[in-house]
Amino acid sequence: MANYFDPAIETASREFIREMQNKKLVEQVRRVYENVPFYKEKFDEAGISPDDIKSIDDIGKLPFTTKDDLRDQYPFGLLGCPLHDCVRIQSTSGTTGRRVVAFYTQEDIDLWDTSCARALVAAGATAEDVVQVSYGFGLFTGGAGLNGGSHKLGSLTLPMSSGNTDRQIQFMTDLGSTVLCCTPSYAEYLAESIYERGVRDQIKLKAGIFGAEAWTEEMRKDIEQKLGIKAYDIYGLTEISGPGVAFECCEQTGMHVNEDHFLVEVIDPKTGEILPDGERGELVFTCIDKTAFPLIRYRTRDLCILSRKQCSCGRTFVKMSKPLGRTDDMLIVKGVNVFPSQIETVLMNKGYPANYQIIVTRENNSDKLELLVEMTPEMFSDDINSLNRREKELIEALKAMLGIMCKVRLVQPNTIERSEGKAKRIIDKRDLYKA
Repeated sequence: MANYFDPAIETASREFIREMQNKKLVEQVRRVYENVPFYKEKFDEAGISPDDIKSIDDIGKLPFTTKDDLRDQYPFGLLGCPLHDCVRIQSTSGTTGRRVVAFYTQEDIDLWDTSCARALVAAGATAEDVVQVSYGFGLFTGGAGLNGGSHKLGSLTLPMSSGNTDRQIQFMTDLGSTVLCCTPSYAEYLAESIYERGVRDQIKLKAGIFGAEAWTEEMRKDIEQKLGIKAYDIYGLTEISGPGVAFECCEQTGMHVNEDHFLVEVIDPKTGEILPDGERGELVFTCIDKTAFPLIRYRTRDLCILSRKQCSCGRTFVKMSKPLGRTDDMLIVKGVNVFPSQIETVLMNKGYPANYQIIVTRENNSDKLELLVEMTPEMFSDDINSLNRREKELIEALKAMLGIMCKVRLVQPNTIERSEGKAKRIIDKRDLYKA
């Protein structure tokens, strides 16, 4: 039998949800027009005024917001309230030194905590559970989101952050963790480590909430079998709030979008046309009640399908599929957004040519990032010590930019295959986006 954190909202009629969204959207559009100069300018350029938006049927009249807009407006250009009303920021890694910084009022954090509490309850968690949060903390939203959701639910919360596997397992066994929150690849690694240490019989886990990176159904089944749990997906992005934008229920056929906080669309990525439910397109979100960072029609670049078919769990929120791919060249490696432009910036700053190849693999359910980099004829040398020194310098510079380790292999000039068309920079061997 399904459980709900907010039953009146999560099982509300579609008519009620629509009326709530109508009211919130109209208010939010007026709020951003009056408080965010960026949006006032965009609306004026499009010939749109707040009076033109009377319901969610008018959403298509509003201009899109893109990742480039967020970078261009860094750091304060999209603030929807005075800075002194904000109590926290979260941030993504920067692509060329320009990060995306999202601001939060206390009310925004409360809404985010509620969204994550709903995800936990949908996974079977209660106030009696011990929730081990093994997502990264700090500027990354993963740890903060599930930590807040667990507090909201009233569960005992272990804010472990990522890494230090010995300590993770010690607390898991000593404190009897029942719900694990982390990336799916780290869940796999934890499972293997638990077996290696011979403590599988001491583990009390019943459920896991895994997100921040793509994962297949095969990986889900493997995690469930190894840990003896039910594994649930969760979706979010820093720009919108973080994890908890959408969450999986017991049916595990898609993730319910928290529609009282986020208006979701799927569009044709080329034309911008809104597509009907059931068609694959780019996911677009509008924050209809956030105050500090209220994005309007934000293009995520994730390809998804929406469905409003009745769900056996009783929730009436629209469902989104797992992301089925991307419309840009962003990679998600170990839960971190990686753009080729970030890597290219490091290479160019170090004097290397723009001839490189990014290879991503998944070994033992852990992502591996390798970079092949051509040297110039002047750089090339048979001196092993010189090559090792250069590779070490690049590894350190890339870690500073990306936040994760990347293996670097320097190769001779003209080694990487040239293309007459668009250069093939990325070779992703993980096969993550199975239909």
